[in-house]
Amino acid sequence: MTVLAVPGITNLRDVGGMSAGTSRIRDGVLFRSGNLAHVGAEAQDFLTTRIARIVDLRDDSEVNAEPCALSGLRIDRVPLFAGSVASFLLGDVSLAGLYRRIVQDGADRIVQVVRILSEGEPTLVHCTLGKDRTGVSVALALAAVGADREAIVEDYAMTASQLPESRNRAIAKWLEERLPIAHDAIAVATQSPAPVMRELLKGIDEQHGSAADYLLASGLTRAELEALQAALVG
Repeated sequence: MTVLAVPGITNLRDVGGMSAGTSRIRDGVLFRSGNLAHVGAEAQDFLTTRIARIVDLRDDSEVNAEPCALSGLRIDRVPLFAGSVASFLLGDVSLAGLYRRIVQDGADRIVQVVRILSEGEPTLVHCTLGKDRTGVSVALALAAVGADREAIVEDYAMTASQLPESRNRAIAKWLEERLPIAHDAIAVATQSPAPVMRELLKGIDEQHGSAADYLLASGLTRAELEALQAALVG
């Protein structure tokens, strides 16, 4: 994976380079990041020269609060929460529980994301932080084409180091003041521990056979899975 430093875009990286069987994930095809609401000229130039398509996983309230005004780019909205981010924080759902909810309740939308990736255009997937919804959907796409499991987990875990520490402190303080009994809220908002993603992928294997089988059972066609393989691996 390659971390990219582009002012105005947080947690930005190209996941190309990780091994996938005897091949590797292509560079310049699948990117991930936090939201794009604060891009300036430099970020706009990066997006228009390197990216053809953007997948925005945020819900309506998030988009309305921080809209993305990007010219010359196709933006696909695929809201991946059944409810708002706030609803998960208020419900004191653990990260592991949150990811299970995304996989169970959002299977059709994860398939939408993967279907877009299978078209092979340079695509950037993002949510608000690029941590949870982005982390799960990117991990499943990579797992479905046989990317190295530990490399997928490492890519997910890298996010915690990419979030500004000042932002994490401010969020932790806000949550401690307003949600003192929501013990998992800070972890949901700030952390990306490797064991959580490792366990999620293991659970999908145990329940469905593989990430590819999960996607096929959720509506992806065999032809689309083959197209995803051709788009991401080379």
